[in-house]
Amino acid sequence: MSTGLSDRLPDFPWDTIAGARATAREHPDGICDLSVGTPVDPVPDAAVRALSDAASRWAGYPTVWGTPALRAAIRAYLERRWATVPLEDTNVLPVIGTKELVAHLPLQLGVAPGDTVVIPTTAYPTYEVGARIAGADVLATDDPDEAAAAKPALIWINSPANPHGAILGADALRRWVDAARSVGATLASDECYGEFGWDAEPVSVLHPDVCGGTPQGLIAAHSLSKRSNMAGFRAGFLAGCSGLLGELLEVRKHSGLMVPGPVQDAMVELLADQGHVDEQRDRYLARRSVLKPALEAAGFRIDHSEGSLYLWATRGEDCRTTVGWLAERGILAAPGDFYGSASGEHVRIALTASDERIAAAAARLAD
Repeated sequence: MSTGLSDRLPDFPWDTIAGARATAREHPDGICDLSVGTPVDPVPDAAVRALSDAASRWAGYPTVWGTPALRAAIRAYLERRWATVPLEDTNVLPVIGTKELVAHLPLQLGVAPGDTVVIPTTAYPTYEVGARIAGADVLATDDPDEAAAAKPALIWINSPANPHGAILGADALRRWVDAARSVGATLASDECYGEFGWDAEPVSVLHPDVCGGTPQGLIAAHSLSKRSNMAGFRAGFLAGCSGLLGELLEVRKHSGLMVPGPVQDAMVELLADQGHVDEQRDRYLARRSVLKPALEAAGFRIDHSEGSLYLWATRGEDCRTTVGWLAERGILAAPGDFYGSASGEHVRIALTASDERIAAAAARLAD
């Protein structure tokens, strides 16, 4: 018997492209799967060493708040790399990757049925899923004033954005901060793709020019999945308002939501090392320089895509038609309608494939 919770949720979107995946797999040279954002490059050596060294030391339970060393590493990274306001331990919280956080943040913050959660019009589907799990209403808008008028409990923004790669500048971010604070809403800024800005420089919502020198009412979400190829280790963290993070910490302690100890040790090493991030950034930039002109030469228009790990492409037709056209060439892309009703003519094409598969896709586009 259904509990009713699953009835609130949309169909799992990836199940809807099974036919296109089967078609792409029939290509004589194999599939070029550009539909997902899963890293394919090596886990940094520093992480492997840290995990190995830590394994024998973690017989006991880790804490939900993380080790003092991890909290210090998170603070140092944010202040060094993102020039955030000064942070204390109470301003940071490790999480088990950020997808579980996105899916459960409304529930853990006490968002209730009848409350409103604001999400971007073109957005990572889990923002809406999290609202539905909590039984909340959803408003999709890119206008801070419209968002504030709905008096929401929670507002999600995302820069650089998944799927379309748009980057919000400091002025745009400040408008969202002001709108959220004007109605007492929590503003959650998904900054997991922050290390990958191509045509513009990403800014954190916790930069003093954006937040007015205080993280009050704000949460920034970060992940090592993309920057450090650690998607399989579920390593993420939050930073921001101590009151909000303290509330989340108490809820998560009762729920046993602990980042595994060896993963915490690996996070300490990787947050202190920008070199491996720059190396990965160069890999993605090289792949982008191959795939973007190949798509344009094949008749696609690339919209936004100033950052993140995707190209937001259109041929001015229904996205499912485009997915089928690509699948016939052995290329699998994600249809834009995964990400909202406003995206029906776009496809999301990921850079998270090997150099060889990216080159193969570009060659097929030229045929």
